[in-house]
Amino acid sequence: MASVVVTNDVIDIRFTGWERLWTGRDQLVLRLAAVRRVDLVNDPLRLARGARRGYVVSGFTKIGVWGLFGGPRQLVAVRRAESGVHLVLDRPAGGGEFDEVVLSSPTAPGIVATIKRSMAAHQ
Repeated sequence: MASVVVTNDVIDIRFTGWERLWTGRDQLVLRLAAVRRVDLVNDPLRLARGARRGYVVSGFTKIGVWGLFGGPRQLVAVRRAESGVHLVLDRPAGGGEFDEVVLSSPTAPGIVATIKRSMAAHQ
């Protein structure tokens, strides 16, 4: 499961070995300025949509990149029965690669609260 660390004006997301295989990266570092919105979601599996390059076990897990041929480009690493973090990004400010990041974590409520506090402090 991906780990998320929020420090100053940076969100550092680090992927596990299994997730690295399907996301194609060890980590994603985002500046808080690139985040338009952050939400806590109860069922993050439902957010991943569109054509994909990734791994799916229907109803259990989704890991990879969604929205390859249209719609929002999403970086996804989610599991069933875990709440999730949904980041909506300003794509150019976020490096031009993704419109959204969707992650599941048992600590998702705390992650969302920390990001919202940091965003408020930097306005």
